[in-house]
Amino acid sequence: MTTATSLRSTLLILTGPVLLVGCSDDPPTQAEKTAAAAVPGAPPGGAADVTASNATASNVKESNDLIEFGYAYPREAAAIPDLAAWLASDRATKRDALIAAARRDKAAAEKAGFPYHAHSHLQTWQRVTSTPRFLSLSAEIQTYTGGAHGMTGFETLLWDRNRAKRLKPLDLFTSGEAFDAAIRDRFCAGIRRAKAAKGILREEAPDSPFARCPPASAQTVWLGSSDGRYLDRMTIAIAPYEIGPFAEGSYRINVPVTGALVGAVKDEFKRDFLPIN
Repeated sequence: MTTATSLRSTLLILTGPVLLVGCSDDPPTQAEKTAAAAVPGAPPGGAADVTASNATASNVKESNDLIEFGYAYPREAAAIPDLAAWLASDRATKRDALIAAARRDKAAAEKAGFPYHAHSHLQTWQRVTSTPRFLSLSAEIQTYTGGAHGMTGFETLLWDRNRAKRLKPLDLFTSGEAFDAAIRDRFCAGIRRAKAAKGILREEAPDSPFARCPPASAQTVWLGSSDGRYLDRMTIAIAPYEIGPFAEGSYRINVPVTGALVGAVKDEFKRDFLPIN
């Protein structure tokens, strides 16, 4: 049996509507429908509308003795050809990297006489919000590459319709330092509240790697909207080991969009934000 035959697996590509767990399941609000119809350069009844109406969510799954792989994204992303192409490329890159690492580790395990456990990468992109200018997506990633347990990670992206370009939320701010300064107190207070909610009330030792509140800019930032027109919500996702031991798990800290935060936004994007009163 050849290597190719032994690694042959079933690749399932769902081209119909797919139920995704999380915020991408939520139907668009009326405000978001109105906002989507007002996207610059996409007149009602035009080609962009036809593409959006025909788009379907993508959910690719693969499972065999070597790997378990999953990669999904919502129909709002599939409706933007350039973004869908990038997501498909990202999916292929991550699958190839998973297979390469799995083959290497499987060979090493067999040589040493140890059992091999399939490696995994499970990633789901979800819609956070859609405004006239931005489609905001979040992703949670579950991985396993051997060892005692798997890991949780996060990703984020914004699609800027005006520039037909993929951005990171921090690209909207003058600098990471300005972003951190604008939200540091509220972010750190949010971490303390989140830990207390888990029953973690202890003070870390001064020499502990978890003693300090980390910069928010080093975490994963998700930008959202309450009305489908302006960015007025923000969540900072924190992976395990960032602010506590693995047993504490991950955190999601909601931070308000204040006037101070909008003050750190680049002039080009200020009109897309709406601070709280």
